[in-house]
Amino acid sequence: MKAAICYDFSKPLVVEEVTLDPPQVGEIKVKVAACAICHSDIHAIKGSWGGNLPLVAGHEAAGVVAEIGPGVDRVKVGDHVVITLLRSCGRCFYCAAGRPYNCEGEFALSRETRLFNQNREPLVQGLNTAAFAEYTVIDQSQVVTVPADLPFDQASLLACGVITGLGAVVNTVQIETGSQVVVIGCGGVGLNSVQGAVLSGASKIIAVDLLDDKLEAAHQFGATHGINGRKVDAVKRVMEITNGRGADYAFVAAGSSRAIQQGSEMVRPGGTAVIVGMPANDDVTVPINAHTMTYGRTLIGSKMGSTRLTHDVPFLVELHRQGRLKLAELISGRYSLDQINEAIADVTAGNALRNVIVFDD
Repeated sequence: MKAAICYDFSKPLVVEEVTLDPPQVGEIKVKVAACAICHSDIHAIKGSWGGNLPLVAGHEAAGVVAEIGPGVDRVKVGDHVVITLLRSCGRCFYCAAGRPYNCEGEFALSRETRLFNQNREPLVQGLNTAAFAEYTVIDQSQVVTVPADLPFDQASLLACGVITGLGAVVNTVQIETGSQVVVIGCGGVGLNSVQGAVLSGASKIIAVDLLDDKLEAAHQFGATHGINGRKVDAVKRVMEITNGRGADYAFVAAGSSRAIQQGSEMVRPGGTAVIVGMPANDDVTVPINAHTMTYGRTLIGSKMGSTRLTHDVPFLVELHRQGRLKLAELISGRYSLDQINEAIADVTAGNALRNVIVFDD
């Protein structure tokens, strides 16, 4: 089998033959059919978060269960599944509290790898998944079954971009009908925050980005207003649109300190700013005006849209079947595994919402 390997944070990925050991207790082997490129993958292969090499990234994927290990009872061979980075033990403090996305359980795959290069050197399973490869071995809790007629490229988006952006709106804060909402950053994640605001009945959905084509996409996904932060003072313009009060909620899908600061300034007293996008570095700090926060403003984070996989993914699939959730419209391009560096460069340049690596049947 082939995988795209990062041997050096400063160089392109190398596509070469690798080997994959069989799944162990509670693990499954999945034949990957599609894997979308998320900015978190780009951060990982550029070394923004540090980490060890060599590494295989890719975590927003879908495929077919090819083999199951001992003790697997959630899926069977032949099932079509969405593959995520989320692992949950079902027993720890967070799982018992209904927050499996914060699971602190122990997994063999956290200490070991099933993936090796041609020299039998262990390969790091990037973001718990390593789906820039024709096959992956993961814990059974990392997948959820989907209908066989859902195209794999669209299904892959449910693994991260959709659940992260939409989930921040409908799960993390559960906005009220009639809310005035700001979404900062209108890439693949931000557009799904827009979709979440539409589904939740927001009265105004204000999209903020630095590129006009991203703002146009936001309008197509349901935004009522667009602000180009390069051309106008975004905070001032949000205040004008909201009659001087500020938005009820701001969802910051751009992983920058400045965007987070702006989000905190755009919400009204009693309003909430939500950090949705992952910063490029793990030591990013944000200057916050403590005085304005004493008026009841809240700044919180949302991890993976507070997603409960077995509950949320089937719900989103049903919304898609009803025509209420856009998936195909999020895909900018489809590439083979051998074209992965080209696909990543296109995302890095800001030219794509989601590029997807597709594998031959």
